[in-house]
Amino acid sequence: MQDLKIAKLRLKEGNLTLVIVKEGRVIFETKSQGVSGFLLAIENFGRGLASSSVADKIVGAAAAMLCAYSEVVSVFAVTISEEGMKVLENNNIPYEFESRVPNILNHDRTDICPFEKLAAGSRDPKEAYDKLKSFSDSGGRGHGKNP
Repeated sequence: MQDLKIAKLRLKEGNLTLVIVKEGRVIFETKSQGVSGFLLAIENFGRGLASSSVADKIVGAAAAMLCAYSEVVSVFAVTISEEGMKVLENNNIPYEFESRVPNILNHDRTDICPFEKLAAGSRDPKEAYDKLKSFSDSGGRGHGKNP
């Protein structure tokens, strides 16, 4: 759990949205909103993310599915959705969080985030990753906001 402590501290100190730590080293960090940063990390590191720890500002079903797909071993979320918690639990990924919300909303706070809808409709992490990546590549916006 040392990696998770490092990731959590870096997330807060650096005012970042996502930090990934593996074997005591920060291997990825970003200030980008939504799941785009996580998708970029997967693109850059692929299976190299396995056994890493993730600290993320917002973890909904989409981010949780990406964690499962990447085989991370622990997660910290500033804000986590109920669906995000279920995904992590179903994939046996331990997690910590500061606040829980029912859903992650879209940028305008008028509906559930489109990435969340895609992830919730997926049967497994690989399917979720494929859907999220395709949607992101097509210009989909994934600026999750908590209610």
